[in-house]
Amino acid sequence: MSITAGLYIVSTPIGNLADISERAIAVLREVDIIAAEDTRHSRVLFNRYTISTPCISLHDHNEERVVSTLVQRLQAGEAVALISDAGTPLISDPGYRLVKAAHQMSVNVIPVPGASALIAALSVSGLPSDRFSFEGFLPAKSTNRRQALDLLKADTRTLIFYESPHRILESLQDMASIFGQDRRAVLARELTKLYETILRDTLGGLCEQVQQDVNQQKGEMVVLIDGAEVQPVDTTAVQQVLRPLLAALPLKQAVALAVQISGEKKNIIYEQALAIKDEDDGR
Repeated sequence: MSITAGLYIVSTPIGNLADISERAIAVLREVDIIAAEDTRHSRVLFNRYTISTPCISLHDHNEERVVSTLVQRLQAGEAVALISDAGTPLISDPGYRLVKAAHQMSVNVIPVPGASALIAALSVSGLPSDRFSFEGFLPAKSTNRRQALDLLKADTRTLIFYESPHRILESLQDMASIFGQDRRAVLARELTKLYETILRDTLGGLCEQVQQDVNQQKGEMVVLIDGAEVQPVDTTAVQQVLRPLLAALPLKQAVALAVQISGEKKNIIYEQALAIKDEDDGR
């Protein structure tokens, strides 16, 4: 394999070292330098696949300084690979500044896709996967965490979070308090590793399981929560608001006022307004 100059965003395994593509191995062997979140951690993978490429550490505390060095090398025509400790870079991991800087300098940025804990968890969760929102790590303090969760409680998409082992029980308890004990949820722990477990239950049930089994409070965690139920639109109430407004105002103004009065979404109000006008025009 012959690679061209540019920044390669390379996904690595999230646990099982066999979950890496042939292309990723080839790229890591052939680039001029690898930027790794923790070079000591990545050394295990490199030893497994005989990757001897020089490495530089890139993490939250040195990213600004290291980015400058790597951009200079990219501008000089070198090939640089970015990896995180596990999975796809930039997903709750450092690297954003480097990618942004590369684009600003018109450097080619090439994805080398592979494992991602959030996608792996979603694929086996049994929760709706057509629409989802990845929220990353929640705030560490309970007050801030509950505020963040409160903003999401009416979201109809499947919600996905990463969480650390020492906060998992408290976070699940806050989730149960905000979303309700009966909301369906999944805890995917240690995916692709020896002690992988996937618990499917209500939030209240997950709290009980995790509290009773300390082993479920260890390792890498992904929490998935079923979205809120879609509330049916009360078309009769909407039309009661819209009809007198449409009789007195242009369509745009009537819709805007109806949105303020009813609290419904603008597209729903607009569709109802068109239906009323069509009905009136047909008379």
